[in-house]
Amino acid sequence: MAFPSLLLLRHGIAEERSEPQNDADRALTATGRRRTRAVLERAVALGLGVERLIASPLLRARQTGELAVATGLAPSLELATALAPGGDPGPLLRAWLQAASNDDAPQALRSLALVGHEPDLSDLAALLLAAPPGSLGLRKAGMALLQWTPATVEPEAGVQPAAAGGWQLRLLLAPRILLG
Repeated sequence: MAFPSLLLLRHGIAEERSEPQNDADRALTATGRRRTRAVLERAVALGLGVERLIASPLLRARQTGELAVATGLAPSLELATALAPGGDPGPLLRAWLQAASNDDAPQALRSLALVGHEPDLSDLAALLLAAPPGSLGLRKAGMALLQWTPATVEPEAGVQPAAAGGWQLRLLLAPRILLG
């Protein structure tokens, strides 16, 4: 049985903050689009595709999600205000994990990607891994892959599941590693 996996993806390089532009309307720059596309293409080549992708509705995250779909990382894009800065993705994650952990769940439910912002994504990863706040950081277009391992499964040699529910960090990738 494949265990549920969660891919956290930070949006790519976006326009600088400026007045009077609304933060929600900041788009990816041309460099941000190019670099994010290249990172996502490499992620797909490495087999990091997911079956479900949910992004913050802010323009830069939505554009990153659209690039993820265009490169084949995911089949479609959903938007959720829970992924906007300061949002609470907890209910969304609990509902997904409950459905994905069901033994009868189709394989398509077992992989999810969330596209969002910092420090929210890193804080979420730290919380799931029972790590101290601020212990992880995602670069723009960076990603973290976490996997849920139920407590009834024996951990791999030398790997202990996190106390807060069995999440394990499988990958933490800066864009330069994928593009290097």
